[in-house]
Amino acid sequence: MTPVAVTPVATTSVRVESFAFLPAVITVPVGETVTWTNQDIEEHTVTARDRSFGSDAIENGKAFQFTFSKAGTYEYYCAIHPEMVGRVIVRP
Repeated sequence: MTPVAVTPVATTSVRVESFAFLPAVITVPVGETVTWTNQDIEEHTVTARDRSFGSDAIENGKAFQFTFSKAGTYEYYCAIHPEMVGRVIVRP
């Protein structure tokens, strides 16, 4: 199966719901803080593949924030449910 291209969304808010990060790919400028809010009953994490950031388990209704200080592409996933993946593209 060929992966579907995802158009990045310019936003600082990511919902965690239905075992997915929504939107899955976002763009932000350097210095911006992104907030992930868990709207699932299950706990989830936000864990960078390069280990540059990561949350503890986030309960329903709780949030995790991270401020991106360097441009680049940051892939992340849920350590509890590794099939859940996302990406933050940080622009200079």
